[in-house]
Amino acid sequence: MQPPQLQPPWFTPGRAELLSTVRTFSSTEVLPVANTHDRTEKAIPAELMNRLAELGYFGITVPKEYGGLGLGVFEYSMISEELSRSWMSVASIIARAQGLGTRFDDPNRRVASSKRSARGEWIGAAAFSEPDSGSDLGSIQTVARRVGDGYVINGHKRWCGNAYEGDFILVMCRLQEAEDDPGTIRTFVLEKPRNSFPAGITGEPIDKIGYHGIVSWNLTFDDVRATSADLVEPFGFSGAEGKGFKAVENGLNIARVQTAARAVGLARGALEDTVEYLQTRVQFGSPLGDFQALRFTVADMAAKVAQARAFYQYVATLMDNGVACEQEAAMTKLLATEMAVEVTGLALQLHGGNGYTREHAIERYWRDARLTTIFEGTSQIQQKIISDRILPRPPR
Repeated sequence: MQPPQLQPPWFTPGRAELLSTVRTFSSTEVLPVANTHDRTEKAIPAELMNRLAELGYFGITVPKEYGGLGLGVFEYSMISEELSRSWMSVASIIARAQGLGTRFDDPNRRVASSKRSARGEWIGAAAFSEPDSGSDLGSIQTVARRVGDGYVINGHKRWCGNAYEGDFILVMCRLQEAEDDPGTIRTFVLEKPRNSFPAGITGEPIDKIGYHGIVSWNLTFDDVRATSADLVEPFGFSGAEGKGFKAVENGLNIARVQTAARAVGLARGALEDTVEYLQTRVQFGSPLGDFQALRFTVADMAAKVAQARAFYQYVATLMDNGVACEQEAAMTKLLATEMAVEVTGLALQLHGGNGYTREHAIERYWRDARLTTIFEGTSQIQQKIISDRILPRPPR
């Protein structure tokens, strides 16, 4: 029997109750679907999406006045860890709500979309990256040119998860009011019915090695129409004030803490499955768990998972208290995701040949963990953010 898990002082009774609910849901409803549906490479089933909406997980950070749970980065990350323990894609799809794409200038539209977000009826896709612009969002080439009283968008986008399946697409582009205007980076919301593309957009799914359940798309924009009323600040209620690129950077800090939590969930799933496997797999007349070398490997894995969890919860707490945490968000993302790659790799190794099959969930954790070091800013981008703040360059 494992000893009871110690909780830090900031783990309130309300958070404990929330954790119990999401942990039960993840193990009894998410995990069985993941174990069968992930290998189909199709989008998350509608039935599971509806259950996420019923539990309020699309509106964790949406204020209660709009029907959301009105919680903070801590709870958002905690729930994400628990969902990722079963299937990271489910923890990822909830990030495509949370007030995303609701910050319109029109207050009526802002309220209506916020209520839809809380209900799981306003789930979007972020068309930020491009074929030649990934980490460097400042170099995007998709353009929205002023034509009459509206705009026409042309360009190409890559890695647009949920673009076909969602209720809207957030398109980051250079907004040009005149032909010689270099453009400012702004974001449009293109609303649409689910399982369709707006007029002028075509897409091709990207053939990925993992992260199934979220279909990722290459998109082409050919004279797509938008209006100034469709301009939004890209992130939701946990994002920072301000416009354009700076708002994106601040929103990414929260996304990086959530990614750290997702990485911890993957590593924890791999660890827990490995503990069970080592206790049931018998070699040389004894369970594998009796061999000291393997026991010590598990001890190291468990320590690293606990360390990464404590760090992301600490940073989330700072953020919920209004502390600017760009460096800390980069640090927790860097350490947690690299840890997840290491721990899931060790878990696969401890499963032996059986780990290199689809008979065990470990191969899914291993594949998905590798992605966490890439999306929401690669490990190298996190190192740049951290080092630039520790070793600032003199003005040029």
